[in-house]
Amino acid sequence: MFSDRLSPRLGNTAGFLVRTRERDAIRHAVDLPCSVVRERDSQLTSLRAIDLSPQGMRVELEDVDVDLGDRFFVCFRTTDFGIWYYSDAVATRMLHARRPKERARTLGLRFGSLSAVSRLCIRGALRRVPPHLPQREPRIDYAATVGRILAA
Repeated sequence: MFSDRLSPRLGNTAGFLVRTRERDAIRHAVDLPCSVVRERDSQLTSLRAIDLSPQGMRVELEDVDVDLGDRFFVCFRTTDFGIWYYSDAVATRMLHARRPKERARTLGLRFGSLSAVSRLCIRGALRRVPPHLPQREPRIDYAATVGRILAA
């Protein structure tokens, strides 16, 4: 195959694979009480956050059907000072508990109206919380990988 022809000249081609960095911020594993209410019908969607970053959060879903793009109101507290954060959010990702360590369906939310100061406060509070370990390999950026191979 193609990689077999490149191996003698380039060595290990796996070292040439460029992994993408898709996240804006590092996610942190948390166990936070929160309140997530759907905007269109005021239905309570979640009471527990399991991942948090200054850009958004992942929450465990109650028995509610949610569509990507749905808008929510989010309320949570992360710091020792008792500061409450309020924001609107958009559903960006649905996880259906197919991976071995997942217990329930979860929903990824991206904050909308959270101020820059609030994001900085959250980032500071999360410094003491370990980052969430990824559950899969990062995706491959094939265009960057081909560019690296051609440059070699």
